[in-house]
Amino acid sequence: MRGKSMFRKEYFGRIVVTIAGLFLIFLTISIGAFLLYRGAATFTADHHSVAEFLFSSDWAPAQQGSGGKVGAAIFIAGSILISSFALFLATPFSLAAAVFMTEISPRLGRKVLQPAVEIFVGIPSVVYGWVGLTVLVPFLAGVFHLAYGYSVLAGAVVLAVMIFPTITSVSVDAIRNVPIEYKEASYGLGSTRWQMIRRVIVPTAVPGILTGVVLGLARAFGEALAVAMVIGKMQAFPENLLLSPTTNLTAEITADMGNTTLGSEINNALWSMALLLLLISFLFILMIRAIGKLGAGQK
Repeated sequence: MRGKSMFRKEYFGRIVVTIAGLFLIFLTISIGAFLLYRGAATFTADHHSVAEFLFSSDWAPAQQGSGGKVGAAIFIAGSILISSFALFLATPFSLAAAVFMTEISPRLGRKVLQPAVEIFVGIPSVVYGWVGLTVLVPFLAGVFHLAYGYSVLAGAVVLAVMIFPTITSVSVDAIRNVPIEYKEASYGLGSTRWQMIRRVIVPTAVPGILTGVVLGLARAFGEALAVAMVIGKMQAFPENLLLSPTTNLTAEITADMGNTTLGSEINNALWSMALLLLLISFLFILMIRAIGKLGAGQK
């Protein structure tokens, strides 16, 4: 009877897990299909071309009817610039922090630093945006002699701080999962601790580290409020890649979606931006997974 009861519990658990997995798959496909349906209206109902949407900087969609211009190149460039700079700033610091917490001072890292880093994951984005607005923007204005301080750099720094805990936490787990035999073999061959970290630990943990980078990039690309508070929301390409104000996809969607009529040209164009965000995120995931497989194959 006891064995039959355990079998029933295991069978029930499998059913629950399978249903949950299928539900997540269904939910993901449903969201993608809905965004595809709404986002395609710009090209099917309003008869704009994909080239115009992606490469034109003329943004003047009609509030009612159609006939306006839906060039989203400024918003696309802003999203790519800010997210790329944020990733460029956060990744080295995250990797260094992860190595320190696992290999240099593991006791301090486990008891103090990692819990402190993980606390920052739960801080609302509006807090980061408000600190950036009241501290970072005036600081940049004073240092670089800018009129206001709203800039791509301000948005990138705020995003870098936001994604730093995510990349660090995942990297820590990846490094700790490196088999202890690898370390012992490296020391046995006469490696120093730094040589062991650089040539054994980090290369072995590359797939996990890249997973953290993907999660950080996903948050950076999808963040709206914090970025909108510090980039200036100017609908123009930045004259200076770092110090000029601009806008991005998420800021424009957040600012205008609630003020549009469902089915209007501007509403359809905003849905197209949301669809583009989904496709870009999916593309980055595929790229990082390919890099991870390449790195794993070279070990």
